[in-house]
Amino acid sequence: MKYWKFILSGVLTGFVNGLFGAGGGMLMVPLLTRFCGVEDKEAFATSLCIVLPISLVSLVVYALKGTLELQGALPYLLGGSLGGVVAGLSYKKVSATLLHKVLAVVILLGGIRLVLA
Repeated sequence: MKYWKFILSGVLTGFVNGLFGAGGGMLMVPLLTRFCGVEDKEAFATSLCIVLPISLVSLVVYALKGTLELQGALPYLLGGSLGGVVAGLSYKKVSATLLHKVLAVVILLGGIRLVLA
């Protein structure tokens, strides 16, 4: 059984998401496709199912530690929700190759921004 691969992928994703407050999905997709052997489009959708509960756990931990600024996050919630709906409705129309390329660009731009910060 390859359950240990999924568990290890979850641990790594949870750690990255909890430590940085984001980025778990960017790590989860390559782990699912290359390490766990999950099909590309299934990995993108599965990543969303995994990152949501991980993010909720991280949210609770940050709230308990007193480092959560909910008022500052609320304005982004509406836009993020709208973007999620549009992406979800468009998902079947986008090829796995394009999804990988867009994810790669997002990761690259994020990395460049972090290096220059």
